[in-house]
Amino acid sequence: MKQQSTNSSPQWNMTRISSTLGIEYPIIQGPLGGLSTQRLTATVSNFGGLGSFGAHGLNPSAIRDVIAEIRMLTSKPFAINLWVSMEDEGARTSGNEAFARSLASLAGHIQALGGTLPTFTRYVPIKFEDQVRVLLDAKVPVFSFIYGVPPKEILDECRAQGIVTIGTATTPDEAVVLEQAGVDVVAASGFESGGHRGSFLRPSEESLTGTFSLVPQVVDSVSVPVVAAGGIADARGVVAAFALGAEGVQIGTAFLACEESGASPLHRNALLRGNARRTGLTRGFTGRLARGIHNQLLEELNRPGIEILPYPLQRILMKNLTVVAEKAVKPEFLQLWAGQSANLSRQSDAKTLLQTLISGVFAVTESVHNNFKRNR
Repeated sequence: MKQQSTNSSPQWNMTRISSTLGIEYPIIQGPLGGLSTQRLTATVSNFGGLGSFGAHGLNPSAIRDVIAEIRMLTSKPFAINLWVSMEDEGARTSGNEAFARSLASLAGHIQALGGTLPTFTRYVPIKFEDQVRVLLDAKVPVFSFIYGVPPKEILDECRAQGIVTIGTATTPDEAVVLEQAGVDVVAASGFESGGHRGSFLRPSEESLTGTFSLVPQVVDSVSVPVVAAGGIADARGVVAAFALGAEGVQIGTAFLACEESGASPLHRNALLRGNARRTGLTRGFTGRLARGIHNQLLEELNRPGIEILPYPLQRILMKNLTVVAEKAVKPEFLQLWAGQSANLSRQSDAKTLLQTLISGVFAVTESVHNNFKRNR
């Protein structure tokens, strides 16, 4: 479906974001971390938005394969998302004793669900520089990232190759640093967002600014175009983001609820059936602060005295519970990523979601324009 507003009404979709990214609608699908799929990425891009694939957990060879498959599914621009900071302090030195203490809070659930307790293995890191080299060699259209600023030589090469860069800021200060580094677009990520908080100047707990407050401050702090992210799930959120000065939006949880995503049926059902009314922040899922649906697992991991391994060791450990919990159909023991507007998720396929968003935004902007003309 392609909708156009009349000649007399404002062209809301014609922004610097649309022009810079080469897309028709300034709607970016959130990268969704380990729940990305090539199919979802291509579906959004083919419709006229920007599909994104979160590749931070993949080795370079796997990223190369992902890019190749996306290009088989779409000729439109798409983004590959990486994390600049790949591990937390202590990840390479953490040993068996810390592993055993962290496992203790999960062991009962793993065994009760029929799983086998894992044993300690030494962490083998994946290097950000090796991952980004694949993106540069493949000349991906858009490189988006969180948790910091890539080295100058990487951003210089992106610029030389015409690769658009999108950096994530959770505070106005982070947005300024990103612009000073030469990033093309800043994604202002409010604390309502599902998944990880990508703060990099101060601890995440000290950088929890809501989207409604963050976006206008970032817009006033930088000259590059700003994308609003966090708590946007329907046309009303899109219009509000533009009213705050954003020139594009990034939507994650609403796309996560779609069948094209990599979320499990249990996860998607929780988003679509009104079970996401309450969300919470925890470091227990991966070792870094992130937002998900409040359930028994999140509550237990947030209790005092629970030892959490540094990222990504905690994430690796948690997979042992996730696998058996999904098999046993126990959503109370799953990491159910979701933003605070998760209960606004209504669509189960990406194309319908995009159609609903775009028709809704055109309707609202048309109504506002007509009311303005009548009252002049």
